[in-house]
Amino acid sequence: MLKMISKPAVKLVERYLPDPYIFVLLLTLIAAAAAIAIERQTPLAVLRFWGDGFWGLLTFSMQMLLVLVTGFMLASSPPVKRILQKIAGTAKTPGGAIILVTLVSLAASWINWGFGLVVGALFAKELARLIRVDYRLLVASAYSGFVVWHGGLAGSIPLTIATEGHFSADQIGVIGTGSTIFAFFNLAIVVCLFIAIPLVNRMMLPDEKDSVYVDPSVLNDEPEPVGRITRPAERLENSLTLALLVGVPGLLFLLDHFLLRGGGLNLNVVNFMFLFLAIVLHRTPRNLLNSLHEAIKGGAGIVIQFPFYAGIMAIMVQSGLAESMSEWLVSFATASTLPFWSFISAGIVNLFVPSGGGQWAVQAPVMLPAAEALGADISRVAMAVAWGDAWTNLLQPFWALPVLAIAGLKAKDIMGFCLIQLFITGIIISVGLVWF
Repeated sequence: MLKMISKPAVKLVERYLPDPYIFVLLLTLIAAAAAIAIERQTPLAVLRFWGDGFWGLLTFSMQMLLVLVTGFMLASSPPVKRILQKIAGTAKTPGGAIILVTLVSLAASWINWGFGLVVGALFAKELARLIRVDYRLLVASAYSGFVVWHGGLAGSIPLTIATEGHFSADQIGVIGTGSTIFAFFNLAIVVCLFIAIPLVNRMMLPDEKDSVYVDPSVLNDEPEPVGRITRPAERLENSLTLALLVGVPGLLFLLDHFLLRGGGLNLNVVNFMFLFLAIVLHRTPRNLLNSLHEAIKGGAGIVIQFPFYAGIMAIMVQSGLAESMSEWLVSFATASTLPFWSFISAGIVNLFVPSGGGQWAVQAPVMLPAAEALGADISRVAMAVAWGDAWTNLLQPFWALPVLAIAGLKAKDIMGFCLIQLFITGIIISVGLVWF
């Protein structure tokens, strides 16, 4: 049944979904037009919102580029590749490969979203080397696991409201992760998704005549072998000692951060960990640089598109458009249905503001007063926004860029399969937020 439904969905998306760069240009025009038409902003005001906010995500853009680069370097190191190969070897059939890559991506994304994106994509490539399976669905399965990230250990909204002094602390106080990430309703949603997403992906596996297999050149990321060393500079480039003198102190810093200072995971810590593990596991600077050369090829989409999303976010927030959309969607909610409408509104806003923390800053001033006025469960409403933010990433290609860069595919290749997951996961999350 799902195989029959996914086939036209894949063809539809392949035909009509533009490159993510075109997508972000269209979103820019839509956001600007809506701000003028709905919020009665002048074209000059919208132009200023857009231009002033265009570089607002530079730090985040660099972080995302480093997620791609450092994650690739770590996963392509010999020890990690051996682990991935060993796990990949447990899959014996195309269906088994689809289920396995989905489960690995789900688990990694629940731990940390950046880790999940990179590990899922690299594991998909490893499976493609061993098993003849539709490569589009294999990579789509790796990306589909990303949907659980905001209900996991690195969810930015639950971690924000669990932090002393967060921007809405005066209104709602500090809400611990026991009421959000580790609440029964949230864990129930996560468990259901861990069961449903792999099964749905497996059921979408095309027949062999309809399958698209990987171009072997996409999988060829082996570094060039080191030739004969003749120059002193080459000895430094191939020095294990030099790598360890820098790499080991980096790992000691991480031990200090986690064990002595009680620090937690954030994007900078994850990138630091990926980088210094890669430095040590690649053993020589030359091996690391060879891996970096391969990794950086896929970063172009991040570099050019993230500033446009920063401009869109500025239009949405400063014009009041995001707030108006949220207010309208919760205007007909009750205490019991507010989590559902918060989820839907967050999913829509996420298409234009694809940033969990940024989205909470936009929607919290609307959702929290509504929850208080209706007597709704604030922690559940907050998690509804978190799940909405994660949910429509199955439609929004913003977060797929690192995965696509590593896998060597385009958004249109995987989004047809993700569209099916969008509807199924939407039902599961909605039911979980309202009934669990």
